[in-house]
Amino acid sequence: QVQLAESGGGVVQAGGSLRLSCAASGSEYFSSFTTGWFRQAPGKEREFVAGITRGGSVTVYTDSVKGRFTISRDNAKNTVSLQMNNLKPEDTAVYFCVADAATSAAGLQKIGPAQVDYWGQGTQVTVSS
Repeated sequence: QVQLAESGGGVVQAGGSLRLSCAASGSEYFSSFTTGWFRQAPGKEREFVAGITRGGSVTVYTDSVKGRFTISRDNAKNTVSLQMNNLKPEDTAVYFCVADAATSAAGLQKIGPAQVDYWGQGTQVTVSS
């Protein structure tokens, strides 16, 4: 079992930045999990945002955040982060940290949310115009 806890959400004006963090616990094998972020806006389906491979060498992003968001991980500290710059009102959503034992970062983008092994509780990000 892996427990994931997000932090760092909040309210920011358009063009601003936020950094989300996710702390993992419950497993000494955090480095064996692909990790990433999904988000869910009001009235919309949950969608993939970014993924990172077990070793952190490969990252994948959905097109709408490329060039603005950066995912990273620190396996020594069991954490994964999402730096979000130049935020837009359409980025407003609840952001979820995820971990999966079986898929790759690219696979995390392709599989449906129901297939992902572990989820955090989510953190709200609100971008005002």
